[in-house]
This record gives sequence, C-alpha cells and structure tokens, in this order.
Amino acid sequence: MPSASQLRALFDTSGGLRHLLRAELPVDTVKLARYLVGKVIVHDTTNGRLSGRIVETEAYPVRDAAGHAFRGMTPRNRFLFLERGHAYVYLVYGVSLLLNVTSETAGVGAGVLLRAVEPLDGIELMCSTHRGKHSADIGTGPGRLTKAMKVDLTHNGVDLCSVSSSLWLAVTTRKTGSIGKSVRIGLTHGVDRLLRFYERGNEYVSGPKRLLRQ
Repeated sequence: MPSASQLRALFDTSGGLRHLLRAELPVDTVKLARYLVGKVIVHDTTNGRLSGRIVETEAYPVRDAAGHAFRGMTPRNRFLFLERGHAYVYLVYGVSLLLNVTSETAGVGAGVLLRAVEPLDGIELMCSTHRGKHSADIGTGPGRLTKAMKVDLTHNGVDLCSVSSSLWLAVTTRKTGSIGKSVRIGLTHGVDRLLRFYERGNEYVSGPKRLLRQ
C-alpha cells in the first residue's frame, strides 16, 4: 500500500480529490465493483473539469457468460485484458458508449461497468449533451454517464490510475452511504447473479424501482 506521503502528494488541490492508486484496487472483479461505489470518475477536458461520484456498478467477473471476455481476447475487447484500473469503452447497439474499469491482473479479461454517477463538477457542460433532460437524469444509466462525462472511444485503454491521464479515478472524503446489491440489468445470461451494486437512496441510481429494495 502507498505511504502517507505518497497519498498526500496525489491530492488534487483544486477539487479536494485524490488520485486512486492501482495498489488500492482489489484484484477481484466483484470486490472492485463494490469498492468503486462512492469513488469519483474525473475527466479534465479542454473546456473544464467534469467529475461524478460513482453510485452504481455491475461486475462482469472471470468466466462470466454475460461478459465480453467470455470467449477470449479479440481486437474489440483487447483492452479488457489490461491490468486492473484501465478503461474499456465500447459501443452498444450502435448508439451508446459504455465505460468499464478493468478488474483483474494483466491477461485476465474481466471488468466493472460504471452504470451511474452523481454529477459533481462541470454540470453545465454535462447538460450540453442532455438538452431537455431533467438534471436528475444526467449520469443516470451507463449511456448517459458517458455522454455527461464526454467519454468516447479514444479513451479505450486509458490508464485510470495515471496522474498524467485526463480521465482518472479519484477518492473523495465524502462518506459512502449504505450499499445495496441486486441482479444486473438487461441481460440474457447470468440473470440471477447478484452482481449489481449501488448506493441506497441516491437519486442518480438507475434501473427498475423494485431492484432498489434489495
């Protein structure tokens, strides 16, 4: 684990955030999915900083039939096999981009889908791609999350733990609320596995209301 002096050096004085170090990330997909709830995803764009508190995730562990790595490495999913803490971005249904965090050791394909964020910095800029949407809808759902955070395919493979990356993971001093878990949303494989994690009571959590009681 990093020393206290290393942690202090990684604090971002402009936003009260600290870069999340790879050594802090659990080397286990399910544990990482739960761990990331309450952490922050930050994108330092040319137009300003965007940040959102992660309030909902889904785990796609090793040998999961619902995961993109199930049939092995391909040109499309190769970034999913990077060591934990990298971005895996892909297009679904030709419409929405989804952001995942790789979750195991290098060469092992597995990841955590970021399903929802609570906007923190750059809300006005986030709204520029959500015209007509209520503010509570921004970042609610994996497709809206990437639109709000201005994440695209150029971020595929980015190291989210690097201090030189414009897209990065952070720790905040805000305490995380009670974490619930449920089945994942919109799947045809592994539909009964309780691999979705969310912060209870947060208005930015997506999905059917019945899942929020679990």
